[in-house]
Amino acid sequence: MLVAPSILSADFGYLTDEVQSVCAAGADYVHIDVMDGHFVPNLTIGPVVVEAAKKASNKPLDIHLMTQNNPFFVELFAPLKPEFISFHIEEEKHPHRLLTRLRDLGIRPAIALNPHTSESEIEYLLGDLDMVLLMSVNPGFGGQKFIPSVLEKTRRLKTLIEKRNPACLIELDGGVNNQNISALKEAGVDIVVAGAYIFGAANKKQAILSLK
Repeated sequence: MLVAPSILSADFGYLTDEVQSVCAAGADYVHIDVMDGHFVPNLTIGPVVVEAAKKASNKPLDIHLMTQNNPFFVELFAPLKPEFISFHIEEEKHPHRLLTRLRDLGIRPAIALNPHTSESEIEYLLGDLDMVLLMSVNPGFGGQKFIPSVLEKTRRLKTLIEKRNPACLIELDGGVNNQNISALKEAGVDIVVAGAYIFGAANKKQAILSLK
């Protein structure tokens, strides 16, 4: 299991220290939640803060856009060269065009799905994806409880991926902890995003190990 701590739960007054601490504790990616106050009822960070996180990190960035006007945000963050950028299928009128643009920029393209959105919505795009991000909480805020029905959705998505693009990864974000990690692995998840569980832990290394 790969682990991507979400800096949404970090102490932004000590962002450099927080990012360095999770990298040293065994993180595989640093997950960045970008919210625009329109697609979700919260406003988070822009490229200046993400650049600071990148400088502090010795792990690749994984940027999750929870935004309207996705092409604008892709171009805004592309110079920071994250490994992944994911955008929400619910908000994108031309997903194939944007996936192609990400690939041309040298960024691994990913699509995110809200809990209520069926995996069948992106079946025709799986061949163009390097990752699917499944939200297991309603996006917008950290610290929410895991929605159990997403497990069955994960299994269905895994079946589709095995048929159409076995190299495509499944990432899951929301309410991840050591109580549900085994079920997530069994369902086919490759990468977990965890915020409060890691940044709120007394021992970040132990928290990450418990997920790995």
